[in-house]
Amino acid sequence: MRGSSMNTHMGNIVIDNEVIAQYAGSVAVECFGIVGMAGVNVRDGLVRLLKMDSLTRGIHVSINNNKLTLDFHVIVSYGVSIIAVADNLVSSVKYKVEEFTGIEIEKINIFVEGVRVID
Repeated sequence: MRGSSMNTHMGNIVIDNEVIAQYAGSVAVECFGIVGMAGVNVRDGLVRLLKMDSLTRGIHVSINNNKLTLDFHVIVSYGVSIIAVADNLVSSVKYKVEEFTGIEIEKINIFVEGVRVID
Protein backbone atom coordinates (compact mmCIF):
# COMPACT_ATOMS: atom_id res chain seq x y z
CA MET A 1 0.00 0.00 0.00
CA ARG A 2 1.40 3.36 -1.02
CA GLY A 3 0.20 6.25 1.02
CA SER A 4 0.98 8.95 3.48
CA SER A 5 1.39 8.38 7.15
CA MET A 6 0.78 10.75 10.04
CA ASN A 7 1.63 10.22 13.68
CA THR A 8 -0.88 11.54 16.20
CA HIS A 9 -1.11 11.28 19.96
CA MET A 10 -3.60 8.43 19.48
CA GLY A 11 -1.55 6.42 16.96
CA ASN A 12 -0.67 6.21 13.29
CA ILE A 13 -2.93 7.26 10.40
CA VAL A 14 -2.19 5.97 6.90
CA ILE A 15 -4.09 7.33 3.86
CA ASP A 16 -3.70 5.34 0.64
CA ASN A 17 -2.86 7.33 -2.50
CA GLU A 18 -5.87 5.78 -4.24
CA VAL A 19 -8.19 7.32 -1.62
CA ILE A 20 -6.61 10.75 -2.13
CA ALA A 21 -6.90 10.38 -5.93
CA GLN A 22 -10.57 9.34 -5.70
CA TYR A 23 -11.47 12.30 -3.50
CA ALA A 24 -9.46 14.77 -5.61
CA GLY A 25 -11.14 13.43 -8.76
CA SER A 26 -14.61 13.85 -7.33
CA VAL A 27 -13.76 17.44 -6.33
CA ALA A 28 -12.30 18.14 -9.78
CA VAL A 29 -15.32 16.99 -11.79
CA GLU A 30 -17.53 19.32 -9.73
CA CYS A 31 -15.50 22.32 -10.94
CA PHE A 32 -16.96 24.55 -13.64
CA GLY A 33 -15.56 23.79 -17.09
CA ILE A 34 -14.23 20.32 -16.32
CA VAL A 35 -15.92 17.63 -18.42
CA GLY A 36 -14.01 14.81 -16.76
CA MET A 37 -10.71 13.06 -16.27
CA ALA A 38 -8.72 11.88 -19.28
CA GLY A 39 -7.16 8.47 -19.68
CA VAL A 40 -4.04 8.73 -21.81
CA ASN A 41 -2.68 5.73 -23.68
CA VAL A 42 0.99 6.62 -24.11
CA ARG A 43 1.71 3.87 -26.62
CA ASP A 44 -1.09 4.85 -29.02
CA GLY A 45 -1.26 8.54 -28.11
CA LEU A 46 -5.02 8.24 -27.58
CA VAL A 47 -7.00 10.24 -25.03
CA ARG A 48 -10.39 9.15 -23.78
CA LEU A 49 -12.90 10.46 -21.28
CA LEU A 50 -12.96 8.29 -18.15
CA LYS A 51 -16.19 7.20 -16.50
CA MET A 52 -16.93 8.27 -12.92
CA ASP A 53 -15.88 4.88 -11.51
CA SER A 54 -12.36 5.15 -13.00
CA LEU A 55 -11.50 8.77 -12.19
CA THR A 56 -8.31 7.80 -10.43
CA ARG A 57 -6.63 6.74 -13.68
CA GLY A 58 -6.58 10.42 -14.70
CA ILE A 59 -4.86 11.52 -11.48
CA HIS A 60 -1.38 10.78 -10.20
CA VAL A 61 -0.64 11.31 -6.51
CA SER A 62 2.89 11.49 -5.15
CA ILE A 63 4.13 12.30 -1.67
CA ASN A 64 7.50 13.88 -0.94
CA ASN A 65 8.52 15.11 2.53
CA ASN A 66 4.89 14.77 3.74
CA LYS A 67 3.63 17.10 0.99
CA LEU A 68 1.35 16.06 -1.86
CA THR A 69 1.84 16.61 -5.56
CA LEU A 70 -1.25 16.01 -7.71
CA ASP A 71 -1.20 15.61 -11.50
CA PHE A 72 -4.58 15.99 -13.22
CA HIS A 73 -5.22 14.90 -16.82
CA VAL A 74 -8.49 16.64 -17.70
CA ILE A 75 -10.87 17.32 -20.56
CA VAL A 76 -12.38 20.81 -20.52
CA SER A 77 -15.57 22.25 -21.98
CA TYR A 78 -15.36 24.02 -25.32
CA GLY A 79 -15.58 27.81 -25.11
CA VAL A 80 -14.43 28.29 -21.52
CA SER A 81 -11.26 30.04 -20.42
CA ILE A 82 -8.71 27.33 -19.64
CA ILE A 83 -6.91 29.70 -17.26
CA ALA A 84 -10.12 30.35 -15.31
CA VAL A 85 -10.95 26.63 -15.18
CA ALA A 86 -7.42 25.78 -14.02
CA ASP A 87 -7.46 28.48 -11.32
CA ASN A 88 -10.83 27.22 -10.09
CA LEU A 89 -9.61 23.61 -10.10
CA VAL A 90 -6.43 24.44 -8.19
CA SER A 91 -8.16 26.49 -5.50
CA SER A 92 -11.02 23.99 -4.99
CA VAL A 93 -8.81 20.91 -4.92
CA LYS A 94 -6.16 22.52 -2.71
CA TYR A 95 -8.67 23.63 -0.09
CA LYS A 96 -10.81 20.49 -0.03
CA VAL A 97 -8.02 17.89 -0.21
CA GLU A 98 -5.95 19.63 2.46
CA GLU A 99 -9.05 19.83 4.66
CA PHE A 100 -9.90 16.16 3.99
CA THR A 101 -6.41 14.68 4.51
CA GLY A 102 -4.64 17.15 6.77
CA ILE A 103 -1.66 17.00 4.39
CA GLU A 104 -0.28 20.11 2.70
CA ILE A 105 -0.36 20.22 -1.10
CA GLU A 106 2.93 21.35 -2.54
CA LYS A 107 2.00 21.36 -6.22
CA ILE A 108 -0.96 20.75 -8.54
CA ASN A 109 -0.14 20.11 -12.20
CA ILE A 110 -2.94 20.27 -14.76
CA PHE A 111 -2.59 18.66 -18.17
CA VAL A 112 -5.43 19.59 -20.55
CA GLU A 113 -5.73 16.53 -22.77
CA GLY A 114 -8.78 17.53 -24.77
CA VAL A 115 -11.78 19.77 -25.34
CA ARG A 116 -15.41 18.62 -25.61
CA VAL A 117 -18.57 20.39 -26.69
CA ILE A 118 -21.24 20.10 -24.01
CA ASP A 119 -24.91 20.15 -24.98
